[in-house]
Amino acid sequence: MKEATGELNMTVVTLIAIAAIAGLFYFAIWPMVQQMLVQQTCNTYGPDYRAVRDTSGDKESITQGQAKIDRWCCCMGDNVTTCSTGEGSNCIVVKEETN
Repeated sequence: MKEATGELNMTVVTLIAIAAIAGLFYFAIWPMVQQMLVQQTCNTYGPDYRAVRDTSGDKESITQGQAKIDRWCCCMGDNVTTCSTGEGSNCIVVKEETN
């Protein structure tokens, strides 16, 4: 009986460790990966463009399954914090391809 309890404890510890690593990836590493990929796209527009995640309340997001993909823009300048794509804007919306 003691061996069975020990096996159960190790299983619980393993599941908690896997959940912690998955949480770290999803909340810390995945946003950096997304930003890096969009930045590579922005570099094709020119050296002055940088990736900006749309933080406005009316952002369009794409939902695939359970994954939510935020809208990103390539904006010219360092002081841009939102994706404004209206007349006279320096931002280009990065389109996500969905199949």
